[in-house]
Amino acid sequence: MTTDGEAYADLGATTEDAMEIAETSMDRVRELVPDETLADRVRQKAVHATGDSEFQHLVRFTGSDDSEPVRAGARAVRDEAPVVTDITMVKAGVTGRGHDCEVRKAIGNGADLAAETGMTRTAASVLELDREGVYDGAIAVVGNAPTAALALADCIEDGTRPAVVVATPVGFVKAAESRQRLREVAGEHGVPAITNVGRRGGSGLAAGLTNELVHVASDARDGDVALDQ
Repeated sequence: MTTDGEAYADLGATTEDAMEIAETSMDRVRELVPDETLADRVRQKAVHATGDSEFQHLVRFTGSDDSEPVRAGARAVRDEAPVVTDITMVKAGVTGRGHDCEVRKAIGNGADLAAETGMTRTAASVLELDREGVYDGAIAVVGNAPTAALALADCIEDGTRPAVVVATPVGFVKAAESRQRLREVAGEHGVPAITNVGRRGGSGLAAGLTNELVHVASDARDGDVALDQ
């Protein structure tokens, strides 16, 4: 539910033609990906976002069971936790419907820290917002920068506790390693997380997975999904 009363529409569709395309697209995805658990819904969204049915096997969930991060993320949406993305592109992809969460980006903060230390702007941005307490209880999303994922892992190791982490940074340098470190740290400290393995990922994928958390929260409000398991 949003303050302007506009309902959430899966895949961003609002017109009749767009809804038909969206529904047909997801029907085809469900032919390729199981549709039994909340984790399956995230796998489906990953396949849809990448156009690759094999991507369902690359998604990783950190928690007591695969669906725990999805439940945690949907509860955070329900509780109007802030969504904090690493860069502008991810922020732009997060739906504005179906929730009352503030959506903000990290990039643009921490310029002085980056200049003083030589670290990347995205890493400095994450550390700066963490100093302000922004990530505690937040939906932390990294879609582009491996160094942002590594910085977030350091923050969690130092005591920060996001409600959930969605991390799919992309690339040939440090991307897979950053997600692996984030998974290990999140698992050690009990932070629910959704990540993937391999070099692939990106902003569109991170935004799509975050939007699925919104969709699950919307279904929970309608009584179609139980989040308190």
